[in-house]
Amino acid sequence: MSKDLERDLGLFAVIAISMGAMIGSGIFILPGLAMAIAGPSVIVAFVLAAILVVPAALSIAELGTAMPEAGGDYVFIERGMGPAAGTIAGLGTWLMLMLKGSLALYGGMFYIHFVYALPTWELAIPGLEFALTVPGVRALGVTLALVLIGVNLLGVKQTGGLQLIMVIVMLVILSGFVAAAIVQVEAANYADFFGEGIGGILNATALVLVSYAGVTKVAAVAEEIENPGRNLPLGLLISLIATSFLYALLVFVLVGIIEGDELAGSEEPMALATELLFGDMTIPVAGMELAIGFGAVAAIVLAALLALVSTANAGILTASRYPLALSRDKLFVPAFEYIHPRFKTPFVAILTTGAVIVLIVATMPVDDIAKMAGAFQILVYILVCGALIAFRERDLEWYQPDFHTPAYPWVQLFGIVSGVFIIAQMDWLPVVGTIVITIFGFVWYHYYARDRVEREGVAVGLARREAGKQFVRDTEAEFARNDRYEVLIPLRQDVSREQENALLQLAAPIVRSQGGRIRVIRFDEVPDQVPLDTAASELSERDVAFEKRTDTLVSELDVPVEVGEIVSHDTRHAVVNFAERTGANLILARQQATSRLGTLFGRDTDWILEHAPCDVVFVQHERHTPVDEIAIVTDRSPFNDPLKVELANTLATQLDARLRFLFAVSENAPDELIETVEDYHAELDDICTVPVESSIVRANDAIGGLSAELESADLVMLSTVTHRRLPDLLIEQRSDRLAAAIEQPVLLVHSKKTRRGSFLRPILERVLFN
Repeated sequence: MSKDLERDLGLFAVIAISMGAMIGSGIFILPGLAMAIAGPSVIVAFVLAAILVVPAALSIAELGTAMPEAGGDYVFIERGMGPAAGTIAGLGTWLMLMLKGSLALYGGMFYIHFVYALPTWELAIPGLEFALTVPGVRALGVTLALVLIGVNLLGVKQTGGLQLIMVIVMLVILSGFVAAAIVQVEAANYADFFGEGIGGILNATALVLVSYAGVTKVAAVAEEIENPGRNLPLGLLISLIATSFLYALLVFVLVGIIEGDELAGSEEPMALATELLFGDMTIPVAGMELAIGFGAVAAIVLAALLALVSTANAGILTASRYPLALSRDKLFVPAFEYIHPRFKTPFVAILTTGAVIVLIVATMPVDDIAKMAGAFQILVYILVCGALIAFRERDLEWYQPDFHTPAYPWVQLFGIVSGVFIIAQMDWLPVVGTIVITIFGFVWYHYYARDRVEREGVAVGLARREAGKQFVRDTEAEFARNDRYEVLIPLRQDVSREQENALLQLAAPIVRSQGGRIRVIRFDEVPDQVPLDTAASELSERDVAFEKRTDTLVSELDVPVEVGEIVSHDTRHAVVNFAERTGANLILARQQATSRLGTLFGRDTDWILEHAPCDVVFVQHERHTPVDEIAIVTDRSPFNDPLKVELANTLATQLDARLRFLFAVSENAPDELIETVEDYHAELDDICTVPVESSIVRANDAIGGLSAELESADLVMLSTVTHRRLPDLLIEQRSDRLAAAIEQPVLLVHSKKTRRGSFLRPILERVLFN
């Protein structure tokens, strides 16, 4: 019998949990550091940061009500964007939480240092003549980190009631501080409010954005929220508005009562402000003047320590669950799944998380910690917005959230664009860190986790379906074209009668269908030392034999054919120039199979592909044979170039043949991919004018599986691309390998329309279909 969770968390509980996760470093540590970047306009930075969080908060609210059992942004992203994006999000969130915990832990020690000067530690290194000097703040931070690691390893539980009481105490203390301080602000401190410009505000926004990182934490308990369609989004928005208002008000007060130079760079701004306000104040007690400054400072320090140490402890607790979740999802090494048999805690995950936090506290400056945490948080927010778009656009039957984000998809698009923009405004360290974690996550998934998981995100299926629809539309447009077709067949001097006849027999049906003509041109290449007019005036026996042979072949065709010869110093340039000058629609030429090493210094056919003004088809294993079946095979993607489909249909119609579309998938390919391929082939069946068969080959060895399936084909059509020389030594095109592995005549098709964007296309195909 399944067990359900009682929905007993109301609106107030949602607000309390969300605000409790946010109040911390944003007010106790960051105002001074942000002031050094933006000046008095740091107030705007805190408000702007809250606005940037709204798209992710609304997206989390909708996803949380649709998948309340999922429990967090990592799973939302993994389900929506796929395991690759889930890996990146999991690693990014793990690092963000470790950085946030380190920031709180390290920053909290500055408040202790404010009331009690922490001594510098000197650690003597045995065998060396010097000692390692460690500032007292870092040393105490590392010590407390080790204590918290031990607490989490032993499984000591936090009390939820104590957490709520702590939040209330902090709010009371901070509200009292604002009430007492706001009447003492100095207007002069706000002079030159925008002196650092928009750049300063944006940089400060990136720094303080980590202050709102906890706003979506409540989504992890969405299954326990009463009326989640109302209370979850409303609670998130109220807590975000209330916290941002509190932050802005507190920063307004801090700027107004502390001189700019003194506030800028301060690691303990609240304690500094309290000392300035109450340091000289006394109250009469029993005939004596009792100083209250120390008590006020002690109260602020206590509030800071309660907030920051709690945040640090929650950071270790929460962060350690991410490698555990990644490991259980087979996206990370199995060691992180280890649960201690006595303490029932994820031992390896906590130890690793704690070790990284200790390293961060011991080495990184406070502002760099905050910036890195903010950058990783923005990365996760971008992925969350993308995940929501994927769920909405896929139109899944089971996706029925109780709350729908207003102004969809503009809110999510704003979140994505603004997130990318803010990351771009950061210093080089967080930008590089974000790029590195993205690349590392993708590479880790590709080489470690991809073969271990069989699921995929709805965004992948959505992208496939949208790509399929676009290819179908492009194919229909290609079929609708009815202009005259000029085919250029360039020949070298060494071409045989059989090879020339095979090319003519392929070109004739195309021209017969479209109208137009075939131009058979032999290109003679002579050394640079030989004048072209001299070479052109000499008629050799080979030239005479070519003319007679071609005249005989042409007489057997029922389409217009023009024959000629061109002498040049460079054949490939001459072919391209002639095609451009005569307005050719298609170049149909021979190509010999070449090894990967043979492409290192470039081939003439690659140069022609890159520079030709029209479509190009290269023929391998050419021979004239009856054609009953034409097989069309794709490489990484199931979607055929529209030109390839149109040419195949034209040839099949004229030759009374049938078409067979083939695509190879791995043996554990997801059902969604198979459905996409079948739907696409069905669409092609509706477009083509000849019988069409669909074949999906399940084989981990795609070349072997396809080669066996192609034994019945009389003609094979593949796509080809421009070879990139050195990269092709590392990654060979599947079409090249397949063409070399079979004996049938092969047409390698390259459409001029597909050259644009060809750099990204193979990457997208590898992500979507492998």
